[in-house]
Amino acid sequence: MEGLSFYVGVIGNIISVLVFLSPLGTFLRIVKNRSTEEFESFPYICTLLSSSLWTYYGIIRPGSYLVATVNGFGALVEAIYVVLFLIFAPAKMKAKTAVLLMTLEGGFLAAVLLATSLAMHGDVRIDVLGFICAGLNIVMYGSPLVVMKTVVTTKSVEYMPFFLSFFLFLNGGIWAFYAFLVGDYFLGVPNGMGFLLGIAQLGLYAIYRNPKASSLKSRLEGMEEGWQQQQQHLISPSDREALINDQE
Repeated sequence: MEGLSFYVGVIGNIISVLVFLSPLGTFLRIVKNRSTEEFESFPYICTLLSSSLWTYYGIIRPGSYLVATVNGFGALVEAIYVVLFLIFAPAKMKAKTAVLLMTLEGGFLAAVLLATSLAMHGDVRIDVLGFICAGLNIVMYGSPLVVMKTVVTTKSVEYMPFFLSFFLFLNGGIWAFYAFLVGDYFLGVPNGMGFLLGIAQLGLYAIYRNPKASSLKSRLEGMEEGWQQQQQHLISPSDREALINDQE
């Protein structure tokens, strides 16, 4: 079982690295255009916070070095993303990013690390930190619900990239399986939720992957309705009344 969990964890590391690097194209565009355009820094600051906490959790929990290594890498990558925001964002977004960074990283993260390091020891420290990490991840995994609502409303997957959804699905599934093998429910619950949301996103992608077909269907339905209205206008009032009487 220990050997299996190691190989599953290694696969999870590889997939997680791909997830962390998935916004790379966006940031190459930001550097090229020297502007963050309409992109928001909040998701990257939240991911930086999550990765930092999971790194610490992986360090203090025995046998969780695979969790620590991949999240340490993720924290480094997200820190680079945030620095690029501070360099290329407009003044208003730059100030917003700085405030969020000081609040979440300098405030919340520092408070958690100090409290768990100085006031807690042993299993209590691991459980408290694991609970915080799991809760934060559940909140973060809930964020795709907004994108999923947009997909259903617009009947288009334009704002839900397939590969990002696919890798999040794989990432949630492999880490949920790893958590099951090592008996870590703090790691398992949020990743299990991410796996289920990944399935839902891929299902929506399958349904709405062809927006042209959806729009064509809508146009045909509109044409049919218009044709019916034209037919009603072509019938004289007396004939229309007779048709209604016949239907009754």
